[in-house]
Formats: sequence, structure tokens, C-alpha cells
Amino acid sequence: QVQLVESGGGLVQAGGSLRLSCAASGSTFGLNTMGWYRQTSGKQRELVATISIGDITNYDNSVKGRFTISRDNAKNTVYLRMNSLKPEDTAVYYCNARIFRVDNWGRGTQVTVSS
Repeated sequence: QVQLVESGGGLVQAGGSLRLSCAASGSTFGLNTMGWYRQTSGKQRELVATISIGDITNYDNSVKGRFTISRDNAKNTVYLRMNSLKPEDTAVYYCNARIFRVDNWGRGTQVTVSS
């Protein structure tokens, strides 16, 4: 079983920055793509960004140019640097790790951007 622990969320003013971290532990053999998703009340969880084991990245159009995803394979950790934050970025951000085609999720971290 794999555990994903997110950190780095919080309250920030519009235009500010935050960095999220997610560390995977436990049964991480076969860890492949990692990523970040977000969800607001009453809406489905949506993709923010993903990064493959070979550092190929994918971003939702709404965050391109503002967010940067990266990973440290030695630490089984994925990061999300968020710049130029907007109120519409407010959400619970969830870490995702795919292991042998099985999706694993963290508990989420709240990001709130005030206007």
C-alpha cells in the first residue's frame, strides 16, 4: 500500500505564490506518473498537471505559464510551484500517483486565494 502526504497549502493573496509537495511512501515499486488535481465544492476533480517518470509534463490550459510541476525520483516526491495565483485557483489540491496503472490519492491540501 502506498501513502501520499501533501503539504504546502494555505491562504495567499491574488498574485502570490505557493509550492505544494507530495511525498509517496510504502509500496512505491512501479511508481510512474505523478500529478496534481483539484476540486471545488460541487464540482468534479480536475487535472492540474502531471509529470511522467521521464519528466514529460502536461498542464491544464488554465495553469499553463503560471504553474510548474517537478519531481524528485530519489525521494518519490512531486512538487507544484504555483505563481500568479488567482481566486479561481482556490480548491482542495490532491496528489496522485500511478503505480502499475492504479491511481493512488492523497487526502488533499486546501489552497485559498483571496482577491
